[in-house]
Amino acid sequence: MRTIFKSGTAVLLTTLFISGAAYAADLTAKSGMTLYSFDKDVGGVPTCYDACATNWPPYLAAEGDTMPNGWTLVDRKDGKKQWAYDKKPLYFYKNDAKSGDMMGDGLNEVWHVIKE
Repeated sequence: MRTIFKSGTAVLLTTLFISGAAYAADLTAKSGMTLYSFDKDVGGVPTCYDACATNWPPYLAAEGDTMPNGWTLVDRKDGKKQWAYDKKPLYFYKNDAKSGDMMGDGLNEVWHVIKE
């Protein structure tokens, strides 16, 4: 497991090696909380607002935050910047109570844990 820190933001990367093969790792925020993508976000444009964003808070960036390659910032219609990975805006799930929880994975068949 390795943690990458850049300008106050961190991403925890966990990779499993089984029989010499690397498998996709779940990406988490600095807090260790699971990050999700939303199938209805097309072309890197976030579509989760209002009640949706209450249940699925966006992973917002603070000014000056940077992340490793593959991470980008997308504009939200409220003027905030949201982290995206592989052009997919990232969210938390309100029912994940602690690091490692993945209660939102597969929910309504449109929410998915983001993988490296």
